[in-house]
Parts: sequence; C-alpha cells; structure tokens
Amino acid sequence: MSQTPASFDPLSTEQIAHTICEMFERQPLVSMTCEISRFEGSGLYALYYRGSSVELYRPLNRLQVPVYVGQGKSSNSASGGKARERYPVYNRLRKHRLSIIESGLPIEEFRFRALLLPDVHADLGENGLRVGYVPLWNNKLKGFGSNEQGSSTRQSKKSMWDTVHDGRRRSHGGVVHQAEKLLAEAEKHIAQQVDDYDKLPWPHPSTETYEDLDLQ
Repeated sequence: MSQTPASFDPLSTEQIAHTICEMFERQPLVSMTCEISRFEGSGLYALYYRGSSVELYRPLNRLQVPVYVGQGKSSNSASGGKARERYPVYNRLRKHRLSIIESGLPIEEFRFRALLLPDVHADLGENGLRVGYVPLWNNKLKGFGSNEQGSSTRQSKKSMWDTVHDGRRRSHGGVVHQAEKLLAEAEKHIAQQVDDYDKLPWPHPSTETYEDLDLQ
C-alpha cells in the first residue's frame, strides 16, 4: 500500500489567514457597555453577542461566532492619496457602539475583540473570519457597517440591518425589505452557523477561557 506524504506550506496565504484567526480568537472579549477607551493602531475586530434578551441572537451567546467582522485601515486611498489615521480600529468600534445603542439593542449584551495588524494581514484575517463564520451582519443583514449617507443620498433604500433594527439617526430612505422575511432568513442562517461551528480550519479556544474582560 502506497502513501503520499502530506503537503504543508506554512507561508501560504491560507495558512497565514488561519494563524491570524487563531491568534485573534485568543484576544479577550471586551464589554461595550461604557465608552471604549481610545487606542492607536490599525487591524482586525469583531463584534459578539453575549446576552439572553434578544431571542434572535441567543443561540450565539456562548460561541465564538461574531455577528460582525471588520477592520480599520491605517491609510485611506479612496481619494487617490494616502491619509494616515492614528485610531482606525477605535473609530470604527466607537461608531458601531453608537449604531447598536441607537437601534435599541442592549449594548450591555455586546462585546468586541480586536487585534492590531498591518493592513495586508488584517485583510487576510477578515477574509478568514468571514469565510469561516459567515457573520450575520456581513451577510444576511447587510448595512450595519456602511458609511453614513450624505444629504444627497438620503433617499436611497434603507439597509437590511436598519430594516430589522430600526432607530439609527443615520437611517434614511424608503423601506424596500420585509422585516419578517429578513428575520426568518436570519434565524435560519444562525442555525446553520451553530451546526457548522466545529468545522473551522483552525482551532477555536473555549469562550470560558477567553470570556469577558472589562477594560473600561
């Protein structure tokens, strides 16, 4: 009986992404109840639900499954030039905290974790977490992390996230999505996330080991 040796490239983009995701999940979960202390640096972050009052998200409250994954980049070249930013991850988290509060969701039941990284590695980590977990607010309830609309675009359609979690001051435009249908799809999506939880290509630590850390 012949045996073909296994192949392993420790510097492949896939392996690097898995390493980043594993390291990311070793970071503590931090309460979002109080204002987040300002810190410098770019990198990767994710939001988690840790509560019981929101029935939709209750199945995720003891799992390492984020509801949203994003990154804050150290530079922004959208205008053709590069403008360095000192607090990109902090600024994103601060805006997200306000969005959760304005929507009426219980901010005390949400946590974040973050890892400072160069932009290129944050890209790999974000993609790894998105593919591995398929976070709900990145997929079935899109619109949570989008930039606030300006006065010239406030008649555009209301996002899926704002349709389900209405209340943000930044929420404008007509309702084109059905909240009941979105909720049904979200419930089905979360059930699939729970079923797929042990299929990740990297090991995830116990939430009891890396549970809440209050840095306020």
